[in-house]
Amino acid sequence: MTRAGLALTQRLAAEQGVSRATSYWSLGMPPPLRSGDGRRALVLAQIPGDEDAVRAVTDRLSPRYQRGDDLISVGVGGSAEVFREISERAEQDLRRAEAVTLPVTLVLLVLVFGSLTAAGLPVVVGVLAVLGALLVLRLEASLTQVSIFSLNLATGMGLGLAIDYSLFVVSRYREELGKGHSPERAVIRSMQTAGRMVAFSALTVAVSLAALLVFPLPFLRSFAFAGVGVISTAAVGAIVVLPALLAVIGPHIDKGRLFRPRPKQAEDGFWYRRARGVMRRAGLVAIAVVAFLLVLGAPFPHLVTGLADDRVLAPGAQARKVHDAIRAGFPSKEASALPVVAPTAGDAPGRFEAIDHYAAALSGLPGVARVDASTGYYLGGFRLLAANALSRRFESPTGTWLSVVPRIEPLSPQGEALVKAVRGAEAPFPVLVGGESAKLVDGKTALYRRLPLALGIIALLTFVLLFLMVGSLLVPAKALVLNLLSLSATFGALVWVFQEGHLSGLLGFTPTGTINIVTPVLLFCIAFGLSMDYEVFLISRIKEEHDLGHANDEAVALGLERTGRTVTAAAVLLAVVFVSLTTSGVAVVKTFGVGLALAVLLDAFLIRATLVPAFMCLAGQANWWAPRAVRRFYLRFGLWESEPLAIFEAAGVKLRGTGPARPRWPGRSPGR
Repeated sequence: MTRAGLALTQRLAAEQGVSRATSYWSLGMPPPLRSGDGRRALVLAQIPGDEDAVRAVTDRLSPRYQRGDDLISVGVGGSAEVFREISERAEQDLRRAEAVTLPVTLVLLVLVFGSLTAAGLPVVVGVLAVLGALLVLRLEASLTQVSIFSLNLATGMGLGLAIDYSLFVVSRYREELGKGHSPERAVIRSMQTAGRMVAFSALTVAVSLAALLVFPLPFLRSFAFAGVGVISTAAVGAIVVLPALLAVIGPHIDKGRLFRPRPKQAEDGFWYRRARGVMRRAGLVAIAVVAFLLVLGAPFPHLVTGLADDRVLAPGAQARKVHDAIRAGFPSKEASALPVVAPTAGDAPGRFEAIDHYAAALSGLPGVARVDASTGYYLGGFRLLAANALSRRFESPTGTWLSVVPRIEPLSPQGEALVKAVRGAEAPFPVLVGGESAKLVDGKTALYRRLPLALGIIALLTFVLLFLMVGSLLVPAKALVLNLLSLSATFGALVWVFQEGHLSGLLGFTPTGTINIVTPVLLFCIAFGLSMDYEVFLISRIKEEHDLGHANDEAVALGLERTGRTVTAAAVLLAVVFVSLTTSGVAVVKTFGVGLALAVLLDAFLIRATLVPAFMCLAGQANWWAPRAVRRFYLRFGLWESEPLAIFEAAGVKLRGTGPARPRWPGRSPGR
């Protein structure tokens, strides 16, 4: 066994791309590198370079060293191998999810439209959006770092949003044809209404994702660039490619119809009656739904963030099995040691004594199992063993470094406290502290420091965009509050499931007591944008009905009747795309899938279809109020429909073609 272990170590050390390889056998059989039962031992390899260089070496060596025979079995682990397996698994999961999602989506679209032709158009645009998303990611990868998870999420969003946007445009086109308009006129009117809202909605989602750029983390920045590019691709498909397809198809949009719903008045529609029912008991409904969402969000304040490790992989994954064996059989946490680097320690007089005293002090800190240094090995504040031949690895031409081996879980609050204690200890020379625990502390600091800025940007720009659409101050404020309520409920459910471990058996993941540090921020930005997506479509239609002269409650009921079926269908379709991510073998991807699916369903069914009618009924005509100066600003610069609406006539504005003279607001272009 010793001979085989030495041969394995020497072979690994001679590999191109490996700077050093040591093992239990080559280091004189130190106990920390041997398992408690004596049946396993560790071989440690150092691969220099950046992430791309390490990944290239790992891709080449890992398959060659995974082996087992009668004499020795070898498993490959380490952070580089874990990341390699995550990348491979994510790509496999993506292909499987797309293979399942497209047929299911087509079936649902047929049920929504009742026509094969109408149902096929959103799928065509969705496929084009996925191809565009892959192109965007490829271009981005040639310029900057791109997270492997962005591949799953960006393509899922591209497919889902393209189908959603196309669903709204096709639905409006069919509605305009039903009013007796010619196909050409129906396309124009669809672009003036649904197309304009698609562009506006895509802008709100892009604003939410662009806020990720304020964080100094490449992971989040890659999602910002990828997300904005993918959203733009989906929007272009819906407002450029789709109108061209509709113009070609013309009146044959319902060709291949499988069933034809009975025509009925708006007052007889399900969503009209639902809105009226909600508004009859607006106070009670609002209290009940808000209470439910608060209960669902109750676990959210107990959120604990951490870093992902090998446990994001399924238990059967090769790297996961290696790390499970290390956790179970090796009491020492060598792989989780904190490197304390003194790059300029030099050869000053008293250097040995300085390192000796510093290492002894670090070894006495709570949570430290041992400190290894060039001067020896330290335990409990004292030097246990003097320096030997192995201690030379802690020296460099200009400085030195120490290895602080913890006795506690590194990716935990205790691990964070240890990093702060090491950094706070008095050092005889400037030092840098690294390791997974330090990465967690620094990541949290970077996120929490910039989080208020990101939230402020999202809230301010969203408020301004909604105001420019509706000309009201209350409606944008209400939308922000309801979005926060919905997202709090979503995060509460995620804490209950993924942090506390409920339903882990059903979903097939290993709970670690934490949620990945970047997950809440990324989920918030994406889910907030998607929620505003449906807000834009619903409120724009309610405003359209109100501008045409309907009273507040009637406008709300008619607006929900015109969009309720489409919004909920779009939410279900988008949820199907995100639910497909839960089949992934990577827990982080499962978290995104569950979180985003839950967010869009809560938003569509409880917020837009229930709380929005209730609160707009309670607010009454105040929904449309704004101070005179603000209203004047909106009339000059707001985003209006281009069709003659009652609000123009109420303001005393003549439209082109309605009379000999056309007064206009100062500064407005004649076309407005």
